[in-house]
Order: sequence, then C-alpha cells, then structure tokens
Amino acid sequence: MTERLDAPPRLSTSTKAALAAALTVVLWASAFVAIRDVGHSISAAPLALIRLVVAAAALTVPILLRRGRATRMPVTGKALGLIALYGVLWLAGYTVALNAGEQHVDAGTAALLVNIAPLLVAFGAGLFLGEGFPRPLLVGSAVALGGVAIIAAGSGGRNDGAGVLLCLLAAVLYAAGVLIQKFTLRHADGLTITWLGCVLGAVALLPWLPQLVAELRSAPASAVLGAVYLGLVPTALGFSTWAYALRRTDAGRLSASTYAVPAVSVLLSWLLLSEVPTAYGFVGGAICLVGVAISRRRPRGRRSAVGQPQADDAGDDEREAAEARC
Repeated sequence: MTERLDAPPRLSTSTKAALAAALTVVLWASAFVAIRDVGHSISAAPLALIRLVVAAAALTVPILLRRGRATRMPVTGKALGLIALYGVLWLAGYTVALNAGEQHVDAGTAALLVNIAPLLVAFGAGLFLGEGFPRPLLVGSAVALGGVAIIAAGSGGRNDGAGVLLCLLAAVLYAAGVLIQKFTLRHADGLTITWLGCVLGAVALLPWLPQLVAELRSAPASAVLGAVYLGLVPTALGFSTWAYALRRTDAGRLSASTYAVPAVSVLLSWLLLSEVPTAYGFVGGAICLVGVAISRRRPRGRRSAVGQPQADDAGDDEREAAEARC
C-alpha cells in the first residue's frame, strides 16, 4: 500500500507530555484570576467544595464513556488509599489553604510562597523517587524562583503572619500531593486518579456544604459562574493534563514547569482584569520562563536511578496506540 504523503507527523510522547504541561500551566494560572474575583463572594472551604464537586461531575462523563476498556488499570486497595491521600491533601487541603491565604496576603506574595512547592517536589523526588538531583533542574529551579521573587517584590498589599503560614501550608500540601500522585500513577491511570481524587476531596469538605448553600444564595451570578469555571477548567481539565504529563515526566522536572504559573497569571490579569503588570512583573516573568527552560533540559545519555535506560518514546507511543484501539 502506498504511504500517504499528506499524513501529519506523529508527536513523540515527550513532546505530548511537554504540551500537556504547558496547557496545565496556563489553566492553573487562570485559576488565580478566577479565585481573585470569586473569593469576594464565596469563602475558602465552600469555594473548594463547589470546585471539586463540579470537577468530579465533569470527569464522570469520560469515566462512563470508557467503561469496559480492557486497558484501564484496576484500582486496588493500595491505589485507593493513595488516591484518597492525594485528594485530601492536594485537591482539598491545598485549595482551601490557598483560598484562605489569598484573603490575607497579596497575590505576588502568595505566588512566591506557594512556588516554594516545586523546589520541595524536586528534592522529594530526588530522595524518595530516585530521580536524583540533575544540575539543570537545580539551576533552573533557582533561576525561576528568583523570577517569582522579583514578581512578588513588585506587588504591594497587606500581608500578615496568618496569610504567610497558610500559603506555606499550601506549598507543603502541593508538594506532598505531587509526590503521592507520582507513586499512585504506578497503580492507576491518570483519569481515574483525578476523578476519584476530586470525589474523595469533595467528601472531605462536605462539612462545609451548609455554608456553601447559604453563600450561593447571596452570591452574584458571576461568582457562581467563576466557581463552575474553576471546577471545569483548572481542576477537571488542568489536573487531567497534569496527570498525563506526570506519568511521562520526572516529578521534579515537571513541577519546575509550574514556576511559569505566576508569570502567566500576571499576563492573564493584564488581559482579563486590566491589571497592568509592573516592570517587576515583566522582568520576573521572563526570568521564570528562562528558569523553566533550563530545568527541562535533559542531560544526554540520562539513565534512571536503577541504572536502566528510560523507556523510549517509541515504546510509549506503541502502548498509547494499543490503548486507543481498545
């Protein structure tokens, strides 16, 4: 059979993972813009609850559509326990802590404090996941963190100790969630982990349901739509693309990509909220992106911690093609 000349070239698994990571950065950056607006009408825990409920409902659709697929990884008891821990610590706990923290500190300071998390992930992945401490990751993380510090230095606002502690707590929960999720991806697929994580995270926040109902009655329509957006886009879609990328990328390298979130958030605030970024924002954002680019460099001939070559893109592509045929 004659090969089709007009067939588009297939993207490698590493390229698809990089694209998924870039999309995640944009979606998570948009969440800061939405939280800034919705937080005036819906308080921290109720906002996290509605966000997870909407995300769980949205993810139920693809879960049902793919029912019976032979390639779906069964969820064992061990996997369910890890998913519950991930959902409660990251999807629920981190979201509540961040929502509450941003009520006490300005956005720049919150971004700086929360973006300590990728450094925690990088060192945690080196210690517990056998990813080591590659020089590009360490250098890139330091450069990107410096960019975030510049963005924060240019932001004003009222800061207090409670807000700082809440943002630091959010960073710790973020890092713990990433490391647990990386372990969990060995036992379950990304979509299932994200869906069950949202369900179990929402269950953990059910004590705030009466408060959520009361606040929704008085909240403007824009706030309700913003909360729905947070559930559908940064959570349901954003955490799904993140899980896809995390399964195919070292946790440390992927987490370093999120240093770009504050830079993208500054740009989105400029476009959507007419908040003109300062010179600090422009310079810091550019430095963040440079740091991310450095951190994602892969040394030649890189081998895994157990001394075996990493799985090549062709093997991943064949596995994904087999899954698609089922």
